[in-house]
Amino acid sequence: MEHSPLSLAQSLLRCPSVTPEEGGALAFIEGVLKQAGFEVHRPVFSEPGTPDVENLYARYGTAEPYLLFAGHTDVVPPGDAARWTYDPFGGEIHGGELYGRGAVDMKGGIACMMAAALEFIGANPDFEGSIGFLITGDEEGPAVNGTVKLLEWAKGRGERFDHCILGEPTNPNQLGDMIKIGRRGSLTGRILVEGKQGHVAYPHLADNPIPGLMRLLEGLLKEPLDRGTDHFDASNLEVTTIDVGNPAANVIPAEAKATFNIRFNDLWTPHSLEAEIERRLREAAGNTVRYALTMEPTNAVAFLTPPNEFVGFIANAIKAETGSQPKLSTTGGTSDARFIVKDCPVVEFGLVGQTMHQIDERVAVADLDRLATIYRKVLDAYFAG
Repeated sequence: MEHSPLSLAQSLLRCPSVTPEEGGALAFIEGVLKQAGFEVHRPVFSEPGTPDVENLYARYGTAEPYLLFAGHTDVVPPGDAARWTYDPFGGEIHGGELYGRGAVDMKGGIACMMAAALEFIGANPDFEGSIGFLITGDEEGPAVNGTVKLLEWAKGRGERFDHCILGEPTNPNQLGDMIKIGRRGSLTGRILVEGKQGHVAYPHLADNPIPGLMRLLEGLLKEPLDRGTDHFDASNLEVTTIDVGNPAANVIPAEAKATFNIRFNDLWTPHSLEAEIERRLREAAGNTVRYALTMEPTNAVAFLTPPNEFVGFIANAIKAETGSQPKLSTTGGTSDARFIVKDCPVVEFGLVGQTMHQIDERVAVADLDRLATIYRKVLDAYFAG
């Protein structure tokens, strides 16, 4: 049976798989891949306080090398469906574009991966190597019962991957703009400065914590964390909230709080960055500011897949199809690539992300065909021997 990227994408978009609901998306993928000869598993993972999540792992072949396609079928809620021009779960085509929640993030990408893999296997059923799919239903949510546990489950079965392509929407403007070869880490901290509440007319009887908090924040921000690296921008600290919880203009507050987030490059680890934050705060506080620092646990660590032959396969396929030389980037937020990189080199390349998470999320039908062709060219080069 022929499976075009468009028909696969439409079938996936018609599955209402809002996190953590499976919505029929993984069942559809299972049916298609099994028909093509893949061995398919559907593990369900649990964690106290979080909903159970269905996942999918499939493999064709037993030999090496092993190229893994990764992604997620869960999507964010569509919001008010009445504000959509077309049904967010209708998979409708208008003006050469396919509309639906997940069209670019990232059911469209999964459809292109599937189409490319099925076409390649149809032409090369006895190729030397393996192709796999690692698909979670828990990427847009807490990401607890998804890729992390699915990787652990696969390794427990003895699975070992050589390389991975993650199909997140990486292109800012047009297909071929950008490959993600790494991601920055993310670290969040909270500062509490203690004072003493009192009347503003009697400041000697109180202790205003706000000036102390301002001193601490100035100490954090006055010097750059670094100047960046060959593949990463400079690490960036942003203060995201300052709160005193004080509705009265004539009351000095008892405490002041601030929250900050750092997107950091591969010059830092969470541990070394926390040590630097503590050093800056101690220096700014001196002996006068009483404060407490809380750093939140993080699983978002900076990583890099250095430009190599595998990255070259993808870049060459993109240029051959689009005529564009893609930029090798580490920008943007976090993705499940941060988990996969612990097991094998991972590169992200997918559709244009301009409408992801928006009302009327959509993808050009032509881009689906072109992305599937790019993935197919990568498969041809990867397994060429």
